[in-house]
Amino acid sequence: MLFEGTNDVGGLARDPQSMTADELIAAYKQMIERAHAHGIKVVGCTLNAFQGMAYYTEQSEATRLAVNKWILTSGAFDATIDFDSVTRDPANPKQLNPPFNNGDHLHPNDAGYKAMAEAIDLSIFLKK
Repeated sequence: MLFEGTNDVGGLARDPQSMTADELIAAYKQMIERAHAHGIKVVGCTLNAFQGMAYYTEQSEATRLAVNKWILTSGAFDATIDFDSVTRDPANPKQLNPPFNNGDHLHPNDAGYKAMAEAIDLSIFLKK
């Protein structure tokens, strides 16, 4: 399961040139290619919302959304899990759902991680 990139996207607040969606996607492609070369299946997981976190910006949100769209639609992964749709606040999709926020606006609490775990279709791990 590849659930990486939020800190890279969040780095935009410190350095607006630090990570573009295309650069993060290129890194994902490289990891997928290397895993596949060893016969390892790769499950792509969308990045959770993080508005309220110190490094949140509208630019980082646009990058996160672009990356999530690619994760879900590119076909590059063997399977995908949309953690963003499970953890985001229905009233404000740019932030974690308050019952899942551990207080830092980035990491889910136990209830959030439980919701994420329950969103995983375990059949994606069966060999084909």
